[in-house]
Amino acid sequence: MAARGHVQDPNDRRLRPIYDYLDNGNNKMAIQQADKLLKKHKDLHCAKVLKAIGLQRTGKQDEAFTLAQEVAVLEPTDDNSLQALTILYREMHRPELVTKLYEAAVRKVPTSEEYHSHLFMAYARVGEYKKMQQAGMALYKIVPKNPYYFWSVMSLVMQAISAQDEKLSQTMFLPLAERMVEKMVKEEKIEAEAEVQLYFMILERLGKYVEALEVVQGPLGEKLTSELQSRENKCMMLYRRLERWAECNALSCKLLLKNPDDWQFYILYFDSLFYLIDQSWAPPQEGLESQVHCVEYWVFMEDRIATEEAKESKHLRGPYLACLELIRRLRERSCPEAQQLGEPLELMFQFFVKFGDKPCCITDLEIFLDLLTPDQHVQFINRVMEAVPLGAPGEDGVALPGDTRALQRHLCVTQLSRSLGQQHALNTEGKLGLIKELKAHYRHGLQFGKSCLKTELQFSDMYCLMAAHVYIDLWLETGESNMLWQCLGLLEEGLSHSSSNAQFKLLLLLLYCRLGAFEPVVDLYSSLDAKHVQHDTIGYLLTRYAESLGQFAAASQSCNFSLRFFHSNQKDTSEYIIQAYKYGAFEKIPEFIAFRNRLNHSLHFAQARTERMLLDLFLEADTSSPLEESVKSMSLCPEEDDIPWDSLRDNRDLTVLVSWNPKDRQLKEEHKQHSLEDDTLWLRLRSLTLRLIGCVSALTHLPASRNSEKTTENGVAAKPSSLQSLLSQLENTLNQATQFTEKQLQHPYPFVGPVPSRLAQALSSGCCQCQLSSLQLPLHLQELETAGLGSLLHTSLYMLEKCKGDLLDVKDDQSKPQQFLLENLVYFVETVCIVLWVSNYCGSVLRPLKSSLQKKKKKKKEASTVTVVTALISALEHIKSQEISLTALKLGALSLEGQTQSEAEETFTKTAMDKVQSSYLRSLQEIGELLKKRADTLKSLKI
Repeated sequence: MAARGHVQDPNDRRLRPIYDYLDNGNNKMAIQQADKLLKKHKDLHCAKVLKAIGLQRTGKQDEAFTLAQEVAVLEPTDDNSLQALTILYREMHRPELVTKLYEAAVRKVPTSEEYHSHLFMAYARVGEYKKMQQAGMALYKIVPKNPYYFWSVMSLVMQAISAQDEKLSQTMFLPLAERMVEKMVKEEKIEAEAEVQLYFMILERLGKYVEALEVVQGPLGEKLTSELQSRENKCMMLYRRLERWAECNALSCKLLLKNPDDWQFYILYFDSLFYLIDQSWAPPQEGLESQVHCVEYWVFMEDRIATEEAKESKHLRGPYLACLELIRRLRERSCPEAQQLGEPLELMFQFFVKFGDKPCCITDLEIFLDLLTPDQHVQFINRVMEAVPLGAPGEDGVALPGDTRALQRHLCVTQLSRSLGQQHALNTEGKLGLIKELKAHYRHGLQFGKSCLKTELQFSDMYCLMAAHVYIDLWLETGESNMLWQCLGLLEEGLSHSSSNAQFKLLLLLLYCRLGAFEPVVDLYSSLDAKHVQHDTIGYLLTRYAESLGQFAAASQSCNFSLRFFHSNQKDTSEYIIQAYKYGAFEKIPEFIAFRNRLNHSLHFAQARTERMLLDLFLEADTSSPLEESVKSMSLCPEEDDIPWDSLRDNRDLTVLVSWNPKDRQLKEEHKQHSLEDDTLWLRLRSLTLRLIGCVSALTHLPASRNSEKTTENGVAAKPSSLQSLLSQLENTLNQATQFTEKQLQHPYPFVGPVPSRLAQALSSGCCQCQLSSLQLPLHLQELETAGLGSLLHTSLYMLEKCKGDLLDVKDDQSKPQQFLLENLVYFVETVCIVLWVSNYCGSVLRPLKSSLQKKKKKKKEASTVTVVTALISALEHIKSQEISLTALKLGALSLEGQTQSEAEETFTKTAMDKVQSSYLRSLQEIGELLKKRADTLKSLKI
């Protein structure tokens, strides 16, 4: 811990054992040691704080806070106490208390540089930019160092960025920051590059591009040395904003000659060149004005670049791709001069000859394939295939490469063929033949990777992945489940040879989830070793399916895993900001703030948080603890909606899966928009359901009183307006969701595109309407009518019928997964939980009024309760029968038709089948256990 570094404090020796216990995680011993020390030295404040840290880490937050405040009110100024309190407040997620701590310390020791800097950083953690500005200037007055002065300037910039009123930013904060920097410039006190960067940032935000250009090109610009070509890049950006295309073109041309393989300079060069042509600009010495001269100028540039390439003694991809880019742009303008640059097919062939043995070849050429006409597709593939050195065909008729370079060339041709749609055009027999060929190439290529480390990928992995995609194509076209089983087997085989291949894992994860088997997914996701922001960009794959497939324990872990990342983001980002201040990386601070906001407003964050609370209620409420206590422990306030609907960010990476699909089968922007609307609607439904459950837990029954206007004649309390409002919102959202789902069915997503939300299946199962009906009952309870309950029971029985069926439907020796039955069972259980909570409330209200109920109505209600119990028993019997049939089912004995598999292939396919079977059994077990708990609770419910 930080305080241990102050060896000059004589109390360090006494405190050291406590520090050691805390560092080693032995919190109980730390508390005991602190108590012993405090008996001898009652005024040793740091010992009290260290004890509070031990209490905090053992879950005694209230005691820890009380003890800490006892020390804080004394306004300590010793380093040990201050730093220990800082650590404690951070662990309590109360950074605002650290500011008060150092405010008091600064008042007592006003000349301390250390305390002033700690105060500044404390303000930085809570985003108090105005106070940061004041603290920075106070620090500069005590110790006149440039960094402190520019901390204050940067705090002004942050006030401008965070201001709600843009006019205030432009007329007050930024001009003041500019004047502060100009003062230092005039006094020639600018020392560091960071200070110039900050000056540039201020001028850029003020729109003073001319002044910013003067700074970059002047003496101050010479300090911009940390990044390669920092000055040139800034000049280029400013030229674009000032629309000084001649200078932009000249500079990009100059940079291209220095860096002929840097793609960003080609784009800048073409952009500026076409702007100049559109403006009929002409160089004084040439007088060029036509599109033809644009081509001639590029040819001249190509010659210059070729000269530079010769000096480098290596092939450069940039010039070849730039020529294709120029052809694309000229064609978009309908310029016949594009023909002067050559035929795209020939240019791409030349590129393949030079770079076909590089993995980047496919990604480079893929974006230019639309330059080929449909008639040229076969011609192009045949042409590049001629440049692939393959051996003589073997017994199976497949010609194989002799080394890794030939393998990579052949793989590139295969990928190009798929990208051009040739594989999709094959019939079923042709696709099966293609799979056979791809498998042969994959297994042949494994010999080249025998010496690879476990963390390295096999050279032929992409053959295996492509074969899997062709299997998926067949499965989607024919509906034959055998294609899917063989696909899983092939991917499992690939993973056994290349255990670090993320594409294998992601596709397996997606396929297992689509099959309703979540058990193998947990290990797959864990082995991906996702880092930091990836928990947001790909974490949705895990949280989307966990609870809906009945794996409640794994769902809790998955949501907790995601939420830990989001919650730590706030603390981590604050530390990044502080480090940026310390090291003068001012331009990074707005980026860190934007990143934090992006994660705080993440759609996935809102989903994980909502699903986690619902899951806790479904699993625990009214079984291990009353509903009211469960809701209270979550700090759930039904009246408040804490989801930022207007600023939700879709941070999902929807292109993480490689597929090489042709353009007409690729993910489109409309798919992304529909998916966002889909997920947002589902989130709104779940959020409203959660808040309504909170309302039910908060409903109270007041004794009848003639003087009370808030009670009905039956003594039933009038319901809070929030319940009516939320029910109305839920009903409207359900109507929107129904309309959206009908529309969405006509435009399905690509298989490797967005994962559909649970919305469509939930509506189909009837659970949404049933939950709405049950949540409406408290509003009509005062009439003591049973019509609503009868309708509710009818819907519940309808839902139960939707759950009937075999999860693995075996026909003609083929097993077809019916994972939707599993999801329907989960929806049934969720609905039972909600019905139970509402019934529990209704019982608590009606029980005191039992004598006033008509016998007929009473009998109906008792009969209704019996009906619900009967439905639950029926559901439990169905789950038990599914468990028995799944256990008895020997999937490995089923014949796999469609292709003859080797013994090794069958082994991997059986492994995949066993994983699915085991996962189904686990899901049924967890669903059954929860349903049994609810059935037992319902049996004890009486009016």
